[in-house]
Amino acid sequence: MGTLADPSTPLRVDLALRGTAVLPQGLVPDALVLITGEHIVWAGAAPAAPEHTALAERAHDGLLLPGLVDLHCHGGGGASFPDAADAAEMLTAVREHRRHGTTSLVASLVTADADTLRARVADLARLAADDEIAGIHLEGPFLSVARCGAQNPEHIVAGDADLVRELAQTAGGALATMTVAPEAEQADAVIDALAEVGAIPSLGHTDGSSATMTEAVARSRRELRREQGRSPRPTATHLFNGMRPIHHRDPGPALAALDAASRGELVVEVIADGVHLDHRTVAHVFAVAAEGAVVLVTDAMAAAGMPDGQYRLGSLDVTVAEGVATLTEQGAIAGGTAHLLDVVRCAVLEAGVDLVDAVRAASLVPAEVLGQQDRIGSLAAGRRADAVLVDRELRPLEVLRGGVRVAD
Repeated sequence: MGTLADPSTPLRVDLALRGTAVLPQGLVPDALVLITGEHIVWAGAAPAAPEHTALAERAHDGLLLPGLVDLHCHGGGGASFPDAADAAEMLTAVREHRRHGTTSLVASLVTADADTLRARVADLARLAADDEIAGIHLEGPFLSVARCGAQNPEHIVAGDADLVRELAQTAGGALATMTVAPEAEQADAVIDALAEVGAIPSLGHTDGSSATMTEAVARSRRELRREQGRSPRPTATHLFNGMRPIHHRDPGPALAALDAASRGELVVEVIADGVHLDHRTVAHVFAVAAEGAVVLVTDAMAAAGMPDGQYRLGSLDVTVAEGVATLTEQGAIAGGTAHLLDVVRCAVLEAGVDLVDAVRAASLVPAEVLGQQDRIGSLAAGRRADAVLVDRELRPLEVLRGGVRVAD
């Protein structure tokens, strides 16, 4: 991709970015990214670059990262996808994360009654049609009451494949993933319906056994291969969180999920924000999982980028104190307050995850889950020109989306 029509003629580009970059081949100390319009036309080691002229050049002494891709985000900037009055309000959350480097975002809903889900999906479908979001994630309502976390148990119901098909139709092709507990009644029918409509089953909020998780992974993989949709691999919703704990006589679903990830059969979500998981847990997951089988997510809610205080997540009240969101009544963790770049920083600087592995887990791997790796997720020719310029501490300095600077 990105080949030149006439190699003897200098390439004319709008912008040339130069600096140490995370490229598909790894960390390149002296890299050059050439951008024309909305797309990258060439990226690689600067000495190997084609002859070119640029309308603007930018030498960056920090790091050049691909635009980040968040598969699991409920809100930010004071706005919540499950609670917003309309699509315009939802954009507040999208733009909050975009300013901090998340150039592609999957908007997540929470368990609610069917009519509420229909209305919220319709709003999000409009944002997807306008390319403001990369897809929709339904976290419920086919979950385990015992492991509902910050989901309202009053709205948790048995699996309904017809509702899945209806919501997918309302989404207009934007339904990307749906969390389902493998042990839920009619879970198999839900998994089959998700694959049928081009969405990825995400296994989680489960009190099921190790065997049940293993069987659900196998079924999901079989159905995804049959339908040839976005990706051949299912995901696990925020590994360890919202799952039966590990015990040596009852290994539960988390070890089964990690086992599948070690074989490259499952992509596991990890909230490496320093709140949801211990840093060593994050390090262990990256050490055990196969390459490309871990995706970093935020699970962010409305308080991301906001001060401590009172917020809502679906029908439940949330208290945020010292950046930690918990249900006001039950005290369960109620989503995250970090941006995805914060999660990457925490994974690298606190958990000791390799920089390239962490960045890929927040860009290329989620793009692959969405089936959009040829469009987003990497600094490579032919991709949309999404880039994040950060300092050496992985703090954002400038964000480009489609070649255009994102306003602060």
